[in-house]
Amino acid sequence: MNDLVLDHLVYAGPDLEEAVARVADLTGVTPVRGGRHVGLGTANYLADLGAGAYLEVVGPDPDQPEHVGPRPFGIDELAAPALVTWAARVRDIDNAIAEARERGYDPGEAFEMSRATDDGELLTWRLTGAGGLDGIAPFLIDWGSTPHPTTRGLPSIPLLLVTGVHPEPAAVETAVRALGMDMLVRRDDRPGLVAVLQNSAGKQVALS
Repeated sequence: MNDLVLDHLVYAGPDLEEAVARVADLTGVTPVRGGRHVGLGTANYLADLGAGAYLEVVGPDPDQPEHVGPRPFGIDELAAPALVTWAARVRDIDNAIAEARERGYDPGEAFEMSRATDDGELLTWRLTGAGGLDGIAPFLIDWGSTPHPTTRGLPSIPLLLVTGVHPEPAAVETAVRALGMDMLVRRDDRPGLVAVLQNSAGKQVALS
């Protein structure tokens, strides 16, 4: 069985600079620029969450103004920044998908994605879709031979806890268990994720 761990949280918004500013205002820490998703119309900023995980702040890339088609993570439908989904890291994504399907949950097919850093480096990885059950169940990501983003000296925002809310919490918990992980999910009419972080003053704050 694959050992799955939290890889990153995705905080997406219709305006990238506004989303970064909201994280900075909440935590006292400003994420740093990651790079551009060429062809997808998005760019991101990153911060280290500890334990090999990171926060991705993603939004429309102003350097790709002529992008046609929907952007990832439902960005075009968002009215304000939100924690929209999360990723679980695997070493063999094809095997992880097969194992999850055997346990009754289909995370979808894997495909390749890339990001160009500002210094011209092209990073590639494989992942499944944007997360099932309204994004509360994670998508899978396999970095292969690409160095993990947390090896790049990101600013730190310690993550303390991640929980979810969903109209069908049992379905989410079943899906997460099929991936070999656990997550506390409460019942609520509107699905969502809540990350409890430690801000620069050592206080607990919630990002949702």
